[in-house]
Amino acid sequence: MTATRTDTDAMTMAGLNLIQQALSIYDSDLRLAVCNRRFQDMFDLPRHLVTPGASFEDTIRFLAERGDYGHVGCVEDFVRIRAEQARAFEPHYMERTRANGRTISVEGTPLPQGGWVTVYTDITRTKHQERLLRARSEELSDQLLSYSEDLSAANRELSATITALEETQRQLTASEARTRLTTEMMPAHIAHVGTDGRYTYSNRRLSAVMPGSRSDIIGLPIEEALGPSAYAAIRPRLEDAFAGTPSVFEFTHEPSSRRIRVAFTPDDTQGGVYILSMDITEEAQTRSALQQTRRREMAAQLTSGLAHDFSNLLTIILGMQSKLKRMELGAEADELITATLAAARRGGGLLNRIADMTGPREHTPVPTDIAAFLSDLETLARSALPDGVTLAVNNLVGARSFLLDPGMLQDSLLNLVLNARDACGPEGRIELRAACVKDTWLDLTVTDTGPGFSDQALAHALDPFFTTKGGEGSGLGLSMVYDMTKLAGGRVQLSNTRTGGRVTLRLPLRPAASVGAPGMVLLVEDSPDLRGAVRDMLRDAGHAVIEAASADEALALLPDLPQISALLSDISLEGDKTGLDLVRGLPDGHCPAFLMTSLPPDDPLHRAARSLAPVLRKPFTAAQLQAFLGQDPRP
Repeated sequence: MTATRTDTDAMTMAGLNLIQQALSIYDSDLRLAVCNRRFQDMFDLPRHLVTPGASFEDTIRFLAERGDYGHVGCVEDFVRIRAEQARAFEPHYMERTRANGRTISVEGTPLPQGGWVTVYTDITRTKHQERLLRARSEELSDQLLSYSEDLSAANRELSATITALEETQRQLTASEARTRLTTEMMPAHIAHVGTDGRYTYSNRRLSAVMPGSRSDIIGLPIEEALGPSAYAAIRPRLEDAFAGTPSVFEFTHEPSSRRIRVAFTPDDTQGGVYILSMDITEEAQTRSALQQTRRREMAAQLTSGLAHDFSNLLTIILGMQSKLKRMELGAEADELITATLAAARRGGGLLNRIADMTGPREHTPVPTDIAAFLSDLETLARSALPDGVTLAVNNLVGARSFLLDPGMLQDSLLNLVLNARDACGPEGRIELRAACVKDTWLDLTVTDTGPGFSDQALAHALDPFFTTKGGEGSGLGLSMVYDMTKLAGGRVQLSNTRTGGRVTLRLPLRPAASVGAPGMVLLVEDSPDLRGAVRDMLRDAGHAVIEAASADEALALLPDLPQISALLSDISLEGDKTGLDLVRGLPDGHCPAFLMTSLPPDDPLHRAARSLAPVLRKPFTAAQLQAFLGQDPRP
């Protein structure tokens, strides 16, 4: 088993305390880094002067005032001179007699990273032997030789001990530096909380994981460092970890709206808990979208067969009722036949809406100017509102572009506005508000002055087929909104205000790259009418336009027009070649290529096109086209 750093420190100090010499290590700031017990005993130092961090100057002042250096005159001048000598430290060896009459040798060696190591040896006995040698050299020659050998052996042992200690310190310092560098580079917050609930270690990444938090948190209580809401979310699992139960869980950091994954691991050696926290907001958004896609696939598998059979039955019913309608069965029968036909047609419409929810529709985000999008939506929505119902659009985002699926989002918001219209009745007010939340979410909120949601509606409004409109509603409107929002990685929130209902679509905030400057666009479209409409859109946006009707014509134009900045082609073209053949035939280093089509997403050509270039569904607006051309052309 590999020894922990605490075990290593303990073994090192035990070794230092076993040697007979006193040893001290001061750092480059003249602060005590480490000393052994012999150092305190030899100089009879108080505890505060042998505690790591003790000042070198305080130690010299204490010894000078006690007379350990003899008569020194002004103590403060003596301390200042010794401190200056220490800062310019050089290797040295000296011997001096202390005030208590004992003689010591002092050997100092500087450290590469600053500071020095000093070894103090009590040589009183050696000096005494030297005096005896001088007085009775012949009589004590054998004994002196023995003592000299002992002293030499002790010196060799001391030298080996110092070398080993220096190497140990170097290795520990390097290991600590590598560990800290590694933890600082990780995109996660790594920390340790002691049994008192205070941080004993942190890699200073808390503010990166939970924006708005402090980075310097060592010594702080965890509740103070995280804040009340975040601490309340993790507290039960933290208490379990203190009791010895590890856990991994997720929670939403409300101040920043970020999704956080946390792992708690109990510290079985010293007590406390190790903490690993990671920001998984984008992962959670992607996971939500993937889960919704899988639900749609499962729903499609379950409903496709039933829908097919039901569609056949409705076709038979419609045919039989049409025959009955042509018979002269009387007014009473005509009324029943008409009602049956209306119900069958409504069933057909319901099948189409189910197909929209479970079909292969994909979320296709493109750069979308939110101001232009809301302006277009307002124009569409106002035409469907009665004179007594007003619509206010409050754009708190400004003229910024985000990666959105404008078609899906427009369908969702129109659905919400129409639901709000029905809730208001002949008179009322509807507000659509767009705002950014903590640089993480884009909130689109629709509020109205209707009666609001009932408790039952708040619990089930997003369920398929749930409706409060009786026989007038299909119960699929809000379900479709929920489905499209989940595909985008977002979520739907229902609530009531003091004046009515509120629905918020919370979507991932993904800023789009700025649209480049206008350039020359090669437009390839076989329909003259459609080519003219797209050409006008491009020219209104400031682009110059070169036109072609086939892939061969476009490929012939490209070599002679190096100033072409983008290629926009329909998938279906004049002749044998498609837009896919055109993109595949482009020369190396060609301009960005974009495709457009009216083919459904599950068409084989449409699927193949998405692997070659970005694809824009027809019909589209000028704003959608401009945003589409501003995205990264890589598929």
